[in-house]
Amino acid sequence: MPPEAERRHKHEQVVALLDAHGLEAVLLSRRCNFAWYTGGARNYVGAACDAGNSHLLVDRDGACVLTTTIEATRLTGEDLADTDIGVRAWSYADPAERESVLAKAVGGRRVAADVPVAGLAAEPLDPAFDRLRWTLTETEIARYRSVAADVTAAIETVCRRVEPGWTEDAVAGEAAGQLRRRGCLPWVLLVGADERLAAHRHPLPTANPVERYVMVASCAERGGLIAACSRLVSFGPISDDLAARHRAVMQADAALIGATRPGATLGAIFDAARAAYADAGYPDEWRLHHQGGSIGYLPREVKASPGCTVEALAGQAFAWNPTVAGTKCEDTILCTASGPELLARPTDWPTERAEWQGVAIDRPLILER
Repeated sequence: MPPEAERRHKHEQVVALLDAHGLEAVLLSRRCNFAWYTGGARNYVGAACDAGNSHLLVDRDGACVLTTTIEATRLTGEDLADTDIGVRAWSYADPAERESVLAKAVGGRRVAADVPVAGLAAEPLDPAFDRLRWTLTETEIARYRSVAADVTAAIETVCRRVEPGWTEDAVAGEAAGQLRRRGCLPWVLLVGADERLAAHRHPLPTANPVERYVMVASCAERGGLIAACSRLVSFGPISDDLAARHRAVMQADAALIGATRPGATLGAIFDAARAAYADAGYPDEWRLHHQGGSIGYLPREVKASPGCTVEALAGQAFAWNPTVAGTKCEDTILCTASGPELLARPTDWPTERAEWQGVAIDRPLILER
């Protein structure tokens, strides 16, 4: 499916939603929705935001972007250059012009917006819109494989380069550099070493030096699609206790991945992980950290939980992240009718086969250097 066909397909999905809800247009300002419809265009400047400063108006006839003259040059000359999406701009210094551009674009029609936009009367967009992002097209999947491969390569490169004495902040800086060299923007970047990794499931990097071993984890985006990866490296052989904990995590990960089938509820997938934790001798570790869930244009679209009735879809991406104190396992996968697919395999990383109810999958070991 070429890019223009992908956009037509997405436009048809939006029009169907307009028809179902009696709307005449939707206004999309959230980064995830803007990137989804446009095939990866960026409507933000500050990376630490959910909603950008440019808005995508989609009606039955097509789409246009409403923004300032500051953003218009980049959008028309780069991100939207190969599309039929027009741009209507106002001067950042002229509030009256902004109000006029918005009013003319909307034209008194019934519009729903994914976030409130100052000066525009619009109703909240139904949460059902989120589901349009969940099933990926063939071209999105192809792009996703490339993103996942580069995120995995970046994290594994860092783990091969880090040395004892580096601070966690320095490791995070190297990881951010490796990701940005590959055009990937980190949304999440975790680095935890030694006792901090055992104590904290979300170890934000600090000035603490790395001594024996360290985990590097990231959710990073390119073209709107976000891939997740976690890896651990040890300076010397790991203890029998850490090895046992990591194999338990690999087993839970295999259960989560193996249970990810079209039609399976996220609650049932979660139950498979709980059983795997118990079988491995760590029955309560699932209580100390979420197990992950669906991914795509957000780091997690829906997190799995006990009793969750949301169903996995064919063509939907997932990132599971089971943990036992001091260790973790995480990659990005695709749910398909023929079984789960790793979107990117480890490079020359050591792996070991883990099994769950007849499903065997290679999971990353802790690299021993």
